Amino acid sequence: MAATNLYDTDEVPANAPVPDALPAGMTPAPFRLPPPAAHLTAEQVEELGRELDAIRARHEAELGEVDAAYIRRMIRIQKGLEAGGRALLHVGVFPPAWIGGVAALSVSKILDNMEIGHNVLHGQYDWMEDPEINSRAYEWDIPAPSDQWKAGHNVVHHTWTNVVGKDRDVGYGVLRVTDQQPWRARDLANPVTAVVLAFIFEYGIALHGIEMEEMLEGDHPLEEAKPLAAAIRAKAGKQALRDYVLFPVLAGPAAPVVLAGNVQANATRNLWAFAVIFCGHFPDGVEMFTEEDIVDETRARWYLRQMLGSANLTGSPLFHLMTGNLSHQIEHHLFPDLPSRRYADIAVEVRDLFDRYGLEYNAGPLSTQFGTVIRNILRLSLPDDTREKAGRFRVRQELRKLTRPMSERIDELAAVGRAKRRSPVPPTAGSPGVG
Repeated sequence: MAATNLYDTDEVPANAPVPDALPAGMTPAPFRLPPPAAHLTAEQVEELGRELDAIRARHEAELGEVDAAYIRRMIRIQKGLEAGGRALLHVGVFPPAWIGGVAALSVSKILDNMEIGHNVLHGQYDWMEDPEINSRAYEWDIPAPSDQWKAGHNVVHHTWTNVVGKDRDVGYGVLRVTDQQPWRARDLANPVTAVVLAFIFEYGIALHGIEMEEMLEGDHPLEEAKPLAAAIRAKAGKQALRDYVLFPVLAGPAAPVVLAGNVQANATRNLWAFAVIFCGHFPDGVEMFTEEDIVDETRARWYLRQMLGSANLTGSPLFHLMTGNLSHQIEHHLFPDLPSRRYADIAVEVRDLFDRYGLEYNAGPLSTQFGTVIRNILRLSLPDDTREKAGRFRVRQELRKLTRPMSERIDELAAVGRAKRRSPVPPTAGSPGVG
């Protein structure tokens, strides 16, 4: 499977190309299983894949009006919350109205991004053949254009889930989130970077899509990214104009409170999306993989990688809705194009498979999962051998590498200054001895 070029957005598929199933009767080639699945034989892995295929087939056969009614109802609720939230913000000089407006607009933006936009763009409702909610034409309320996001997320991330060096979502190019990523001096800023990314998550996703980190390191030509960067700039500009200019101006004297409400709603959406997504990918117990692990990967092994490379959140039905059902991250990675409302039912069957095959189903409350995410971000900001004297020496050595260009430039400027002070000043007219 080859990764999609993020700059070639023609006919971007809705989802990752899943490997073919191993033909019945064929003996699987030898391969290394990660430690949590090391007890399984190759034949058991293939049988696991066949059981997951059967689950998928049953739910595909059941798709119908209930699923269609669900997504249409979600869209109506989202639009109603947005209209109500914006109306309340216009009378936001009264604190209860401002709080209610921010809450309604925040939930509206969360639903638009997570339960509607993300899932529609995965092709979960393409079978309806409704042009309003079709992955080929849908556009959502974040700066990243849909086609670019599908190429980077649906195809690259879901194809190479947690394969370090191929899945660009491992740390989003700016964070160290696994020991398999080599430590660099910039990782000392891991905690600060994480906080900044959380507040501007929608913009971080867009910049990640144009491979900003590769361009800064000189590994990707700037020219190739210019058309996509222009599209992101245009879309982000329209959103900023709407939220930070148009609606505040329409509010007249209440413009400052409307502006503050829109800023708060966008920040809330970003912080929530960051927490949910990081809990699904980077808490304790999630496996990372090497490129050698996926050589000649079959569909069953691809399924197993999704099961071990994702984590779930536990909570109420309302909580699951507010996460876009990405609280069922394991089920989403197994079946990204099945409607998200089905994940709770699918989770019962998938958890049974985990139990029968002796695998650990990684699930826990938000506080627990996010707590381990934060702890790992803090821990991975330092070299793995920090407690050793050699580790402390390595930190100093890496910092010197990081600051050497600036230090050398400062030394050059200081040398120029010293040379000027030492050079004799030519006498001028009127000075003693001149005349």
